[in-house]
Amino acid sequence: MDLRALVMGLIFALMWSSAFATARIIVADAAPLATLAARFLISGLLAVGVAFALGARLTLTRAQWRSVAAFGLLQNAAYLGLNFIALQWVEASLAVIIAASMPLMVAALSWAFRGERLPALGLAGLIAGFAGTALIMGTRLSGGADPLGTLLCVMGALALAIATLTLRSASGAQAGLGPLLLIVGLQMLAGSAALAVIAALTEPFRLTPTLPLALAFTYQIFIPGLAATLIWFALVRRIGPTRAATYHFLNPAFGTAIAALLLNETLRPTDILGAAVVAAGILAVQLSRKPT
Repeated sequence: MDLRALVMGLIFALMWSSAFATARIIVADAAPLATLAARFLISGLLAVGVAFALGARLTLTRAQWRSVAAFGLLQNAAYLGLNFIALQWVEASLAVIIAASMPLMVAALSWAFRGERLPALGLAGLIAGFAGTALIMGTRLSGGADPLGTLLCVMGALALAIATLTLRSASGAQAGLGPLLLIVGLQMLAGSAALAVIAALTEPFRLTPTLPLALAFTYQIFIPGLAATLIWFALVRRIGPTRAATYHFLNPAFGTAIAALLLNETLRPTDILGAAVVAAGILAVQLSRKPT
């Protein structure tokens, strides 16, 4: 097992999972798409500015520019945009749980379009992780979770799965912190531009300045926005998109715990059981990884 990748994956999952609870705090007081566009604008400008200060230059190929744009639109605009909208109606813990189904989507897309295979243990781990996710989500849906919000979260997870498979071509030729920050910043700016246009055309402006909103917005800029994205890039480079995506299976455990602490969302026995099954799936996929 790659211990460095394991630590990176755990830190990434914790940071990423925290985005759902803080996003729910944000959308309670502000229009979701406009606020997300502003967050990406600030994060993107910060990343690009630091990248240039570190000596990075715009030397991407045409194919890399296309991949950067696709990743920015699919992850930053589609995945997070759909989730921010959904979090107006669904609990943060449910959004986290649906996002955890993404690795299975990645594996299916990799099989269909890239001919990628997982050993039997890895496949069993993916299935176990999805089963744990399904257990938690099924309980929530039967308890009256909003159908539209749930559908939007599923669509967002699919967009993230597609984005994950474009990540290597967007970042693989770049090395060093400066070029990596440049790519991250450009992706955020692409997402910000798309979200700003959609918000202007479809979303009534809404803003109630509060301290929780300011704290959650600032946190999202630096932790899920910049730090988690950088770790994610490094993790995908190290172990590949399919195996890196399996760390999203930790989101139910971390996400439900964070939502319970920050938002007083109920932690059900099935949440605990499902999270344990998910953790076992993660371990199986990591153990199945061949040394590189």
